[in-house]
Amino acid sequence: MPADGHEAALNLLVQNVVDYAIFLLDPRGHIITWNAGAERIKGYQADEIIGRHFSTFYPPEDIAADKPGRELETAIAEGRLEDEGWRLRKDGTRFWANVIITALFDETGALQGFGKVTRDLTERRDAENALRESEERFRLIVQGVSDYGIFMLDPGGRVASWNAGAERINGYRADEIIGKHFSIFYPPEDSGKPARELETAIARGRLEDEGWRLRKDGSRFWANVVITALFDETGELRGFGKVTRDLTERRSAESALGERRRLLAHLVEAQERERRRIAWDVHDDSIQAMVAVGMRLQLLAAQLPEHAARLARLDEAVTGAIGRLRNLVFGLRPPGIDQHGLVTALTGYLHEVVGPAGPRFGLRHTLAAEPSAETAITIFRICQEALVNVLKHADASSVELTLTSEDGGIRVLVTDDGVGLTGREPAAASEHFGLIEMRERAEAVDGWWTIRGAPGEGTTVDFWVPAPGGLA
Repeated sequence: MPADGHEAALNLLVQNVVDYAIFLLDPRGHIITWNAGAERIKGYQADEIIGRHFSTFYPPEDIAADKPGRELETAIAEGRLEDEGWRLRKDGTRFWANVIITALFDETGALQGFGKVTRDLTERRDAENALRESEERFRLIVQGVSDYGIFMLDPGGRVASWNAGAERINGYRADEIIGKHFSIFYPPEDSGKPARELETAIARGRLEDEGWRLRKDGSRFWANVVITALFDETGELRGFGKVTRDLTERRSAESALGERRRLLAHLVEAQERERRRIAWDVHDDSIQAMVAVGMRLQLLAAQLPEHAARLARLDEAVTGAIGRLRNLVFGLRPPGIDQHGLVTALTGYLHEVVGPAGPRFGLRHTLAAEPSAETAITIFRICQEALVNVLKHADASSVELTLTSEDGGIRVLVTDDGVGLTGREPAAASEHFGLIEMRERAEAVDGWWTIRGAPGEGTTVDFWVPAPGGLA
């Protein structure tokens, strides 16, 4: 292709580029060419801008500082100049520009003008600023968090950053710990553990662990630790992120709660044994003796008609005492729960205690089989306390028990249509104790208990207890 053909093709290419403003300036800085990219970026058509000085594109503060003139002088002295800064469009709006000005000399060294290439980097600058601001906000958040130790390790496991939470938990200031290996936090018996944890984090991406760690002063704390391996886009390991929580207080509280539950379970077990013993003694001794007395009174009444009325009154008193003793036995140990199971015992309790008090009652269950005697007693006692509260405080017209097999245990709902929770708030302290006792009985066997309801819409006691070994 002839030289003039190359020039024509190059000129055509330059004129049609839209992503770059490419134009020429004369030796004094006046515009002498204008391409499609210049029109798109700056907003001027060629006939509006050719002949004008390129300082038209600079904001007033740059004009006052003679920036356009200094840029041309630098381009002449050094051959080219590159700069970033604000420039003006035709409509007066600003855009962030990357500008390259190249001085153009002929073969004799005479200045012929300047080539100027401008790129609009406004969107990229906004994105970079947003990213920097986001990173700064994240840095400030991480640095300011005091409940978590959040820090970075280099690929070798040395501490590379340190936040306020790490200082509070571990006791080291940043200038004391950065650069040291994180194994410094591990007790002597865990000498090989830090290396294994990093290997696991690399292999799996992350590792979570709980165990003893050391503070600067040598004291121990129970830590939850998450180590995350950090890889770049090429898959190269760049380090590790480490988050540490001090769970010492929670662990102590859980341990104390566990001990309290074990103690409560022992107390409940001892209480049930004593109740069973007393119930059997009353049933086998006192009630049988009272029944015998009643039979003798009836026999005497037949033999001594003149005293029949007095003997009948005595017999009524004995019969009443027998009824009260039977109610006592029922409260101490539900009759039949050992032989006939939970459903029979609850049904009997509803008939004996709830029925005469007035509310309609019902019992529904979908149990595949009866629970063990220990589980049955726990459920019965909670239901017993819940039903006592209904009779005392709910002013309900109906109450229903529902028992279902769920999650390896038994879930129970005791639902009434009474006054709801608000109506119970002024109740006596004994009621509050009853609620506490229900909850503690459920939690003592690793179950849960809750109560819910709204004013005028009744109340539901809802609890679940596990059935160890399944249902019998």
